[in-house]
Amino acid sequence: MIGIGEAFSPSYAQARQKFLQACEKAGLQVQSHTHPLKGRDGEVLATDVALDGDANASRLLVVTSACHGVEGHCGSGVQVFALHDAEWREKAKAAGVAVLYVHALNPHGFSHGRRVTNENVDLNRNFCDFGKPLPVNEAYASLHPLLVPETWPPTAENETALGAWIAKNGTPAFQAAVSGGQYQFDDGLFFGGKAPTWSNRTFREVLQTHGRQAGRLAWIDLHTGLGPNGVGERIFACRDDAAAYARANAWWGTPATPVTSIYDGSSVSALLTGLNWGAIYDECPQAEYTGIAIEYGTVPIMQVMGALRADHWLHKHPEAPEPLASAIHAGMREAFYTDDDGWRGQVVAQAREAMLQAVDGLAGATR
Repeated sequence: MIGIGEAFSPSYAQARQKFLQACEKAGLQVQSHTHPLKGRDGEVLATDVALDGDANASRLLVVTSACHGVEGHCGSGVQVFALHDAEWREKAKAAGVAVLYVHALNPHGFSHGRRVTNENVDLNRNFCDFGKPLPVNEAYASLHPLLVPETWPPTAENETALGAWIAKNGTPAFQAAVSGGQYQFDDGLFFGGKAPTWSNRTFREVLQTHGRQAGRLAWIDLHTGLGPNGVGERIFACRDDAAAYARANAWWGTPATPVTSIYDGSSVSALLTGLNWGAIYDECPQAEYTGIAIEYGTVPIMQVMGALRADHWLHKHPEAPEPLASAIHAGMREAFYTDDDGWRGQVVAQAREAMLQAVDGLAGATR
C-alpha cells in the first residue's frame, strides 16, 4: 500500500510513470495506445490499458481517467491507489469481477493542462453519429463572441454584456447553454467536433478488445470541476432507461443521496449531448450496462467557466506573454484539481467505496 498523496502526480508524465509502475508491481500487462503527437515536454503520450482479472470474466468493471485531460490528475491518482490496494483487488477477484483500468483517455489534454483533445474537442461531447445532422445549440451561438473575446483579460464591456445575459437568464441557463455541447464553433468551449477524435476511436478499440465477453458491465468515469469542493456526485451515465437507473441507485445510491441524473434535472451537470458512454452500447451491445460518472467539486462554477474561457483564448493566442500564459495554466489546474491532501483523501475514499459497490452490484443477481 502507498500513501494517498503518493498516488497523485503534478504532471501527466509522472502520472503515467506511476500507473505503469503500479501495474508492474501488481503483475499486470499494459497495452499502450500511443498518441500520434508528443506531450508538453516532448514525452510520449498514450492511453494505457490494464486488465486485472480473467480476460474471459463475464462481469467487468471499467474505471477511466482523464476523459477531460486536466481532470486526469484526480482520476489517475484513484487508479494508481487502487492498483496498490491489495484488499480492493482481492475483493474484486473473489467476486469474479475483472477490472479494466483505462489510464488517460485524453493524454494530450492531460499533458498540456487542457480539458480538450488536440483537436480542441470536448471528448465527452464527441460520441455522436456524425453521419446524421448534428445538434444546433442556439443559446451557445449567441454567447460565443462573449465567451472567447479578442483580448484577455476581457474588457469591462465584455464582462458587462456577459453579466447582463446571466442576470436575465440565470446561472443554470448559462451553464446549460455553454456546457451542453456545441458543434458549430471549432474554437469554442465544449466543442463536440466534426468527426470522431483519436481518443474516441481508441476507446472504442479498447471496448472491442476487452468488453465483448462481458454479460454484465459497469463503468466508473472519474471527473472534476462541478459541485462542492471534495464532494463526489454520482451521476447516472447511461441512456434514459428506468431499469438501468434503478440498478445504479441500488448499487451506488442511498435514500439521502440518490444517484443523480441529467435527465430529471437532479444533477449538478446540465443535459449534455455526445456523451462517451454511448460507445458502450455501440461496442458492447451484449452487455447489461450500468454506469456512473463521479464528479468531484473543486471551485465555484463561474471560476471554472472563467478558467475555460481563458484557456480557449490562450489556445487562439499562443503569442501571449509568458506571465499571462502561466497564470492561465495555473487557473486551469486550480479549476480541476485541488492540490491538498484533504481533497485527495476525500477523492480516494469516495472512489474506493463506489468501486466496491460496483463489484457487489455486478456479482449480485440481475435487478
